[in-house]
Amino acid sequence: MLARNAEALYWIGRYAERADDTARMLDVTVHQFLEDATVDEDRVSRQLVRVLGIPEPPADQPLDLRSVTEVVAYNRDPGSGSIAATVASARENARGAREVTSSEMWECLNATYNGLAERERAARRLGPHEFLNYIKNRAAMFAGLTDSTLSRDEGYRFMLLGRSIERMDMAVRLLLSRAGDRANAPTWVTVLRATGAHDTYLRTHRGVLDATRVVEFILVDRLFPRSVIHALTTAEDCLNAIEGGREGRLGTRTEAQRLLGRARGELEFLAPGELLDDLQRRLLALQELGQAAGEAVTARYFHVTPYVAWTDARARGDIDTILEGEL
Repeated sequence: MLARNAEALYWIGRYAERADDTARMLDVTVHQFLEDATVDEDRVSRQLVRVLGIPEPPADQPLDLRSVTEVVAYNRDPGSGSIAATVASARENARGAREVTSSEMWECLNATYNGLAERERAARRLGPHEFLNYIKNRAAMFAGLTDSTLSRDEGYRFMLLGRSIERMDMAVRLLLSRAGDRANAPTWVTVLRATGAHDTYLRTHRGVLDATRVVEFILVDRLFPRSVIHALTTAEDCLNAIEGGREGRLGTRTEAQRLLGRARGELEFLAPGELLDDLQRRLLALQELGQAAGEAVTARYFHVTPYVAWTDARARGDIDTILEGEL
């Protein structure tokens, strides 16, 4: 597969997942504002912006429900990290990789992008949930079309790899925002809802809400598809498939495989109950490993080095000597 197509598919997976996760987090925050009048909107809004990695407005510009929605959801500036900008980036990558995506995938992304303006106008009248629910539904549709219309070749693996790395990163970011909360704080319900884990968690643990169990569920539950350990395992499987399942005599062959395996190993072999011990340090380490793995994937598969650097020979003045020798 061409490196440019592989890179486009990888980033389509990441952008689609980022738009979905951002919409989930903002939707939970909006409901928190509406349900609890005592919430400090500026503090919670700035916390959300920091978690998402979006540039934070100056301190003299307080954030509230309306302004944080403008920043996180509707901002169309490229590179802003907002939902609208992320959907636009996913569509742009898909437009450049039409030969390796299905028509249904392209039509889904294109229709989603073209429907943003109408949904934004409706959300300004009826509330942000109209826009955020649209993004979540379209992201689910795109994921379903990807799984049902794309062959399980390298292209699919690159897209799934991007989705998995982004999913792991966003879950870790969300947990980092709550790492210092009390074990019985009601904000852990917010974490479950933001990751789409609320109903599944309640069924699994019979309605018992406990910070340790919440963290364990989101980090190391192997059956929940949005958990960190599930995302890491999926990303490793994708890399193994891309590399042809080959391992060197000394183990993994690529830096990305090593980093993802290290991140998975740090979670997989922890004793029960140890996750909350120094949770912030552990999450920061996971975030760094995920970012390094993404950079390693980019360096290995997407940056192509030319086979012959002719300019080096000319710069040294050796080209004349080479030509004379051939004559």
